[in-house]
Parts: sequence; C-alpha cells; structure tokens
Amino acid sequence: MPKPTELDDSRFATEKRSFDLQRVIVKIGSSLLTNNGKGLDRTAIYEWASQIAKLHNQGKEVILVSSGAVAEGLVRMGLEERPKKLEALQACAAIGQMGLIETWSSALIQSGVRSAQILLTHDDLSNRERYLNTANTLHKLLSWRVLPVINENDTITVDEIKFGDNDTLGAMAAGMVSADLYIILTDQDGVFTDNPRENPDAKMIRQERAMADYLYDIAGEGGKLGSGGMLTKIRAGRLAAMGGCPTVIANGSLDKVITRIVDGESVGTLLQTNQQDKIIARKQWLAAHLRMSGTLFIDAGAVHAITVQGK
Repeated sequence: MPKPTELDDSRFATEKRSFDLQRVIVKIGSSLLTNNGKGLDRTAIYEWASQIAKLHNQGKEVILVSSGAVAEGLVRMGLEERPKKLEALQACAAIGQMGLIETWSSALIQSGVRSAQILLTHDDLSNRERYLNTANTLHKLLSWRVLPVINENDTITVDEIKFGDNDTLGAMAAGMVSADLYIILTDQDGVFTDNPRENPDAKMIRQERAMADYLYDIAGEGGKLGSGGMLTKIRAGRLAAMGGCPTVIANGSLDKVITRIVDGESVGTLLQTNQQDKIIARKQWLAAHLRMSGTLFIDAGAVHAITVQGK
C-alpha cells in the first residue's frame, strides 16, 4: 500500500464525479450544527434543509443523521460547561433533542418535506429482530416520501454517549437501506496527506478506495492528524463500503455543499468502493453491529475457508 508521499496524481484530481443516485444518507455533526457551543445554528440548518428538499423534490430518497442534542440541551438549561456526570449529560440530551427535532421539522416542512424522528442505540441494531424492524420502518417512511431524521438515543445509552459517534450510525443506516451515497459533513475540507494547519504542503486527497490502509496511518491516533476525529469518518467510510456505498467527506460550511456533491462536483474526499469490498447483507450486520464477547479458536482449515473462500 502506498505512503502519502508516493501517491499518484489521480488521488488529487478534481475531475467531475459520476454517481447513480436514488438514496442518499447525509450526516451533519455537532461542530457544524452549533454556534461555537451556543446552541443550534438555525440559519445553517435551514440552508441544509433547503438543499435536502431539493434532492427530495427531484425524487431522491434522503435520510438525515443529525447530532447536536447535548449541545442544545446545555443552552436551554443555561449551562456554560459540559457536565461530567453521565446522568446530567443524558438529561441534557433529552432536553436538547426536543429543540433539535423541532428545528429540523420546521426547516424541512418550510421546504415542503415531511420528516420523522428515529432514535437508536447500538443495542437496537445489534439485536437482529430490532435491526430488521428498524430497516423496515426506514423503508416504509421513504416509500411514504417522509424524510427520517436519525440520532443516537443518548438519553438512555451509556457507552454511546461517551464513545459513540454519528459517523458510524450513518454508515450503519447506509447498509440498512442499501444507500447509493453517504455524505459526511464536517468542519474539515476533507482528508489530507498531512495536517494542513501545520504543513502548508499538505494535499487534500480527492479520491481513494475506502479500504486503503494508509488512510488509517494519516488519521489514526498515532497519525499526524492527532485526535482521531477524522479516523471515525474513515472507519465509517469503510463500513459503508461493505454495503457497496461510497462516502464523501466534505466541509459542511461550503455553499450548496450537499447539492454540489450529488451533482458530481469534486468537493471533499470521495472514498470509493468496488465489488470486492461489498459483502452480503447479513455479514454486513455481523461486521458492523455485533460486539465481541468471547474468544473463538479455529484451525487452519477454517481460517482458509473464511479468508480465502469467503465462507
């Protein structure tokens, strides 16, 4: 696998992209949704809603994954600092979720789009029956031309409120509904070969296979981009690729960013997928939703069957 300094020019090319799109997942993170911790940026939300409505009115099916409940809850309660105790964070999430869904509902209905709220936890999706029920609900809402707005149910979760992220949740949703494109909007322009704040020669990678291992070297905790915020997005892109869904990581502050991406403009970083990356639906669920809870010892024949024969 090449190192960032050995990449050919095709990774940095800005030619127009071609998508065959019917179903799109759009994930927007807290850093974009909130005014520097001062609550929801309603002006930005209404702008994104108008772009999403444009896709909806073109006959496309859109699912929105939105963070921001805890941040909105802090503002509604007049808290200047994020609580350290779990129950306080969960309470803030409960309060803020009201404002979050109210804002999205109002913004979307203004553009003529009906919406529905879906709150999920990892446990919901790790249970096969509840996973399938969730998928069926999403498909029914889409068939009714209702736009699902998904968020993690931080009010009742423990691990998710500490370590979970909606990048992964969006990738899981992409697999559930066999999405054609997953868009992750963040406060970064895309994936770079190095930290652009520290290295003026860093280049933005315009396109790469989602499964390219060197992306982890760039974005991992031990890599040059530091904290791992981009790492979760690359992991999510890899997870989406298992379902045959490409991912675009782009700056949500760019003008008309959602419609520009869907129209094929070379915005952000495209993590591509191919037929080799895709696995069957049940294996996607096993890979994405089940947590390890023991150790399995297998012989060499079983290793060969799994890794070579795909059994």
